[in-house]
Amino acid sequence: MSDTVLADDTAARPFGALRRRLLDAAAAFADGPGALTGILTGIVDDVDRALRQELEVFPVCHHSPASALAMARRLRDKRPEVVYLELCEDLRPLLPELRNCRLPVALQAFSTEIEGFPPEAGPLSVIAPITEASAEYQAIAYALDTPGVELVLVDHPVDHVFQQIFREGPAGGRRPRSDGEGAAGPDAASPEESAALHGDAVGVRIGDLRPGFAELEEHLLRHGKVRHWSEWWDQYVEQPLAGADYDTYRQVMVMIGSLFRRLRPADPARLARDEERERHMWTRMREHLAATGADPARCLYVCGAFHAASRVEQFGLAADAPPYEIPPRTGTRWRYGLIPSSHSAIEAQFGLAAGSVSIAEATWAKAVARGGVAPFRLKGQQGTTRKRRTPASRRPDPAGSATTSEDRLSGFLATPPKPDALDEAELIGWCVDIVRLARRNGYLAGTADAIAVYETSVLLAGLRGRARPTPYDFQDAAVTCIEKDTVPGRRDVRRLCEILLGGDRVGQVGYDALPPLARDVYDRLAPLGLDLQKRTIQRALLDLGARPELGPCSDVLWMLRYLLPDDAVRLIMGERRLGERSIQESWDVAIGRHQRSIIELGYEGVTLEQVVEKRLRKAAWAPDATAATALAAVEDAINHLGGGRVTEELGMRAVALLAAERTVDDAPEVLRRIRELLAYHRSRGALPAWCEAFVTTGYAQYCTLLPSAFADEDTGVRQVAAMLGFLLTMESLALSLGCDRAQLELAVRQSHPHEPAKTALLWAAQYRLGMISRKELRSRCAELLDNPLVVPAFPRYLSGLVQALEPVPELVPIVVETLSKAFGRLPDPVLLPWLPRLITTLREQAGELVPLLVREAERTFPGSLAALDAWVPPWAAPPAPAVPAPAASPAIGPAAQLLAAHPQACHAAAVLLGCDGDRREGGAAAELVSRHPATADAVAALFTPIPAR
Repeated sequence: MSDTVLADDTAARPFGALRRRLLDAAAAFADGPGALTGILTGIVDDVDRALRQELEVFPVCHHSPASALAMARRLRDKRPEVVYLELCEDLRPLLPELRNCRLPVALQAFSTEIEGFPPEAGPLSVIAPITEASAEYQAIAYALDTPGVELVLVDHPVDHVFQQIFREGPAGGRRPRSDGEGAAGPDAASPEESAALHGDAVGVRIGDLRPGFAELEEHLLRHGKVRHWSEWWDQYVEQPLAGADYDTYRQVMVMIGSLFRRLRPADPARLARDEERERHMWTRMREHLAATGADPARCLYVCGAFHAASRVEQFGLAADAPPYEIPPRTGTRWRYGLIPSSHSAIEAQFGLAAGSVSIAEATWAKAVARGGVAPFRLKGQQGTTRKRRTPASRRPDPAGSATTSEDRLSGFLATPPKPDALDEAELIGWCVDIVRLARRNGYLAGTADAIAVYETSVLLAGLRGRARPTPYDFQDAAVTCIEKDTVPGRRDVRRLCEILLGGDRVGQVGYDALPPLARDVYDRLAPLGLDLQKRTIQRALLDLGARPELGPCSDVLWMLRYLLPDDAVRLIMGERRLGERSIQESWDVAIGRHQRSIIELGYEGVTLEQVVEKRLRKAAWAPDATAATALAAVEDAINHLGGGRVTEELGMRAVALLAAERTVDDAPEVLRRIRELLAYHRSRGALPAWCEAFVTTGYAQYCTLLPSAFADEDTGVRQVAAMLGFLLTMESLALSLGCDRAQLELAVRQSHPHEPAKTALLWAAQYRLGMISRKELRSRCAELLDNPLVVPAFPRYLSGLVQALEPVPELVPIVVETLSKAFGRLPDPVLLPWLPRLITTLREQAGELVPLLVREAERTFPGSLAALDAWVPPWAAPPAPAVPAPAASPAIGPAAQLLAAHPQACHAAAVLLGCDGDRREGGAAAELVSRHPATADAVAALFTPIPAR
């Protein structure tokens, strides 16, 4: 009895016949009611529920020509007064700026000032691409150009999008999967470049229709005789629905959305995310209707087909569920704008097959050209030269504005699609054009290939059960008939077909829609005479000597080179260093290709100088910042901003970072940069306060860390050499600023290295500070060669001595002498295995200092082969006998007086002139006076004459 009542009730409902047929099919194939029955009848219930809503629900698919055609027809028939659109609600102010752009472009929300999200996740970016062949663009164009129509975006704001992503994990939705079968071929240049237009932004779109089960998708592809999902969708959804009436389109789209919603893996996180979005959208629509008093019958809700089959309790205006409490936003500051997009970027962002968006665009253009529908286009839209029909020119059709809930699915599912006659003219045109393109790209193609492509396209369409060849059939036929074993150029035949069928159209943001910083860049570069909107690489030649008015353009290019990717502005000729400016510069400018990067700079500041300053501060105050990075920021501030207050702040930050460092890993870079900065400021006058503070802080810091650096095995020889270079080469400046030399001497005495290279460095430091004499240093080097156990490690000792040449340049003759003795005394069985290690050690650890040894050897050794036999090394020559001079001799009187008054200065001058001796006894100075009296008197004459006592 109950079954009879249920059957009668089912038959009385709008989709009763379809339900009964599905129940019978489920009973036949599943041996009785069960899960299959629930799924099939649930799909019909979802369709019935969506159609019975007082607020009309318009289901769409992202970038679908069928959805765009149905949207254009429905908007002209119904003329709604309010359009609710599934799109981030905080992107609404950007929509009028679409008039100033050439599609495709993307709405973007960007943030570098992150609060409430993981700091390491920034910068955060969300994009929503817009193409002409999309239902959302038709709704936007209708609403913006029709007086009295309100467009309301009802989806989650951008902040909530990232709240959901980080709630599920950092990888939640960052990069969707892609169709592996649709990958592009060898044409890697332009597709990859345009595919990178979105960067790593999170993409949002209307209507993500795709099976959740990989097995289901594979089943559909196999039985549909297609390669990837985009082709299946075009063949079995787009083409049949392109000419369908509105009620059929609507029911089919809701049915597909319900099917994919029910046939998906049980993922609680994804289900919660989808339902939270749906609750948010229905809450926003109810709030708007309550606030404005709009008639729901004159409204239209545009959403993805997936959300049209929603089962949340807030679905529909008649639902009595409690209101949904919208969570608060974080403190993140979002900046909004438009960025250029492209077909390849959309495909890469949303996992579509390569060329699918271009084919959809071609399908849309063909449908519009056939007539029967007048699309909406924004007034003043760039790149739309076709005539448009004014939306207000047609009065609403009362008959067309009404929809029916009667069953259209049964007829659509039971009736095969109407065969579409073969368009021979179109197919012939494709075949001729692909042969022409192939010949231009190096293929040996001709008329026979065009005929073969035509016949193969028809054959493939027949094998796949299609009434006419689709662009995918033509693509396969062209690859089969034209492409040979190798690709002669950059583009393969598949890529040529994509170009032929529409190409990778790249959008552009107009000047009026750019942020202030981007407009400022365009204005400041205007004197160069370049068309910065072009996507080609343009050469800019700047003769700053003849045209000094181009100096500001040069400043802008250098700042863009610092801020943008390397290929946006590429320096060909010219240099900008501390205190140096080029007279002539040459640049390759490709700003048109990197318009997105320039626009995102506008989210960080109003001018380039402000963005450069923020980037420098961010680098200097980063958690992992070091003194070297702060000094690099100081150098960049001088080069790009001219110094000033920013330089002082960055310099003091470098001082603070240096004082806080407990390692010396960056000592070589610190030494190099501070030397350049000191030389620059000395050329300009007095040193700034931060430079003096850096020298005194560095002197005290490195003196403190020197003993531990000598003993630490993890600290390299180059780092210790750089520390000694800082301490020894800046000793005079540090002492003049109040540092104590005893601190350095104490640090050297406390150092006890174990490695050979560091031991040699310690010897050099002791020699430089006068703790050991030259004679003692020579004897230590000689002991290394006399000890057979130490000879294998001699290259490491030598590496340490070479590393010390920069802070102690007077070691160059000793190193050359030691090397010469090694080559002269070591036997071949020891020298030959030892030589490769010596070369590799010097090249790896002291490659830039080897030229000093080469120049010293050139001065020491004879210049001809004949003189080599009679040549005696200076270190092997017997010392000349000392000739004592009379004390009262006037020739040595000034030198003797100088020696008596200034023994340390005389000793240093004598060592530089090649004399040796014990410093404590004044031996080197006495040797100079005795052996070279004239030279001694000349040195004494450089000083103030000392009156005889």
